[in-house]
Amino acid sequence: MRVVEGLDTPMDVRKSLAGIDDIPDGGAIAVHVDSSTGGFDLILTRSGESVSAFHNECPHAARRLDYAPGKFLIDNSMLICAAHGAVFGLESGHCYGGPCRGSGLRSVRVEIIDGKVCLP
Repeated sequence: MRVVEGLDTPMDVRKSLAGIDDIPDGGAIAVHVDSSTGGFDLILTRSGESVSAFHNECPHAARRLDYAPGKFLIDNSMLICAAHGAVFGLESGHCYGGPCRGSGLRSVRVEIIDGKVCLP
């Protein structure tokens, strides 16, 4: 919560992306975040009550990781880039195999507040 001067009540300035229950446990969803520059796409992954967020862009060729909008290849807790087969840890975003081995997805900090995944 942030208090804005001149207002009598606190104002919540966090951007809600999705409900935690909207993300399948061991899976991922895509969300778009609007901004003054047009916005960007994120992947939200979930393992139990833990949620991670990454830019939906493979470090190998700057292409989206989903094979269709919001549909991701996931096997054994690994997210697989549909374009070139790079393999990323679902929680860490680290690339374990493929053309960008050793690099990783760009992470974005998120918080879970009242069952919602939010940008701080």
